[in-house]
Amino acid sequence: MPGWPTRPWRQVPDAGTMTQVQDTTADVAVHVRGLHKAYAGRSAVDGIDLQIRRGEVFALLGPNGAGKTTTIEILEGHRSRDSGEVSVLGVDPAHADRAWRSRIGIVLQSDSAAAELTVREIITHFSAYYPGPRDPGEVIAAVGLADQADSRLRRLSGGQRRRVDVALGIVGNPELLFLDEPTTGFDPHARRAFWDLIAGLAGEGTTIVLTTHYLDEAEALADRVAVLAAGRIVALGPPADLGGRQDATTTVSWQAADGPRTVVTDAPTRLVTELAGTFAGEVPGLAVIRPSLEDIYLKLIARGDSPAASEPVRSGGHDTQNGVRP
Repeated sequence: MPGWPTRPWRQVPDAGTMTQVQDTTADVAVHVRGLHKAYAGRSAVDGIDLQIRRGEVFALLGPNGAGKTTTIEILEGHRSRDSGEVSVLGVDPAHADRAWRSRIGIVLQSDSAAAELTVREIITHFSAYYPGPRDPGEVIAAVGLADQADSRLRRLSGGQRRRVDVALGIVGNPELLFLDEPTTGFDPHARRAFWDLIAGLAGEGTTIVLTTHYLDEAEALADRVAVLAAGRIVALGPPADLGGRQDATTTVSWQAADGPRTVVTDAPTRLVTELAGTFAGEVPGLAVIRPSLEDIYLKLIARGDSPAASEPVRSGGHDTQNGVRP
C-alpha cells in the first residue's frame, strides 16, 4: 500500500522447530495433494490437488457445503485432515508453531473482538503479537476507519466491524492472507475500497487466498479461481478462461429491417464485421453478450454436483456447444 514499507521476505524457521514439507518449487506458497476430510463418514473434501504461487491472489468459489471452509481451515492449521499432503509456506500446518502463525493473516467469517475496546486499542493490542507488524494507525486508515479509530466496537455498524476484522488480519504484515467472505456487510463504496486494499497488498507480494460468494469480487481480484462442488475441484483457471469461458459461444443481437435478430456464434468478431459492412456503419440495436462468470459458475456447479462429474475443467477447456438460434 502507498506509504507502507515493503515487507521483507522472512526466513523460514529452522527445520528443527517445525515439520518441513518439500514444495515442488520455491515459488509455491500452498501445495495440496490428495486432500481428504470426512465428517461422520460423509466426505467434505474429496481428493483436492492444488498449488498456489507466492504473490498470487487465489479465489475458492463454491456453494455452501462445497468444502471451501474445511479446506481453508486445514490450510490455516485449524482443522486436521484425514489424508493427503499439505504444505503452506513450506510447512505442514498440522505441525506448525507460533513462528509460522506469525507469517499468516486470517480474516474469518465472523468476529470475536472485545466490544468494549476501541478500534485503535484492539488493532494496537493485536499488532504486539507479531514480530514485524504494520503501523496500527496506517492499517486503520487503510480499511477506512480513521474517523472511528477511537470508537468502541459495540458502537460500530456491521460493515465497520467487518473492516476491523480485515484490519486484524493484515496488521501482522503477513506473507499469506486468508480471507473468508471478507466483504460481507460492506456497502458498494466500502467493497471497492477493500478491493483497492487487496490490490495494494498483492502488489507488495502478499499471497492471498480468498473465499467469496460475490463472483464480481473474484473476477476483479483473483489471478486464478478454483470452483468446488461436492468436495472436488470442478474447474481451475483465470476468471476470464474458467470452464472454457473465453471460447464459449456468444450471443449477438441486432435490429434487422424485418425485425430483431439473434445469433449464437463462436465467431462474434467476424459476425459483427459482416453486419457493419451490411449496414455500412453502425449496426442498429447491436448487443454482444458473452457468458458471464456467473453463467459459467452455475453450469460448473450443476455439473459438479452430478455423480458423473470427473476431471476438473482447466483454463482453455471447452464445455459449451456452438449453435445458431434463428
